[in-house]
Amino acid sequence: MRLYVNVDHVATVRQARRTDEPDPVEAAALCERAGADGITVHLREDRRHIQDEDVTRLASSVTTVLNLELATSEEIVALACRLTPHQTTVVPERREEITTEGGLDLTRDVARMHEVVQRLAGAGIRVSLFIDPDLRTIDRAAKIAGVTAIELHTGDYANTYRTSDAGLERLRLAAAHACQAGLAVHAGHGLTPRNVSPVAAIPEIEELNIGHTIVSRSIMVGMIAAVREMRELIDAARVD
Repeated sequence: MRLYVNVDHVATVRQARRTDEPDPVEAAALCERAGADGITVHLREDRRHIQDEDVTRLASSVTTVLNLELATSEEIVALACRLTPHQTTVVPERREEITTEGGLDLTRDVARMHEVVQRLAGAGIRVSLFIDPDLRTIDRAAKIAGVTAIELHTGDYANTYRTSDAGLERLRLAAAHACQAGLAVHAGHGLTPRNVSPVAAIPEIEELNIGHTIVSRSIMVGMIAAVREMRELIDAARVD
């Protein structure tokens, strides 16, 4: 299973003082040294953490692969097409949210979604859609030409795993359904060392995107140690 580390919140700390440290590009290099299979960043329309220059620098410095999360904003889609990261993950975005609160609604702005996916895929970029573990939404994603993968939003599972197995079961069913539909399956949001193992054990899921908990842990033990801890948990879950 691939582990992509999201370094957005390294930039969050930097932007608190509008200075040049800590540097998410330097953090990304440490993540790769520690065994990350890729680097993820979300360039938001409000530029609350990651900046355009960060993405430009990462596109040339990342030695594994770069996964750029983006909404359908014209200027950000154009930037992605110019930089051609390995992968783009299209996500919903609301200015008032603290973090992404759910998956894409593929019943809205359908024409725009098709246009964006076609442009990204046409630029040679692998395209994933960030969606809830809902079978009908997966079916809609599978019908969009150019989409090769989906990332299952694991937020509901992360919020309820202590009291219910329902969230995990939805992820299992969704992952199997997406695989049968011909889509590669990724997952992420709210995953921590305490809850990652059951998700990592789902055989159809081939990639996890994890950020906040790793960056948080890195404050205490350093980035390399934090990534290695998560890497070991994921690898152990796949063996078991």
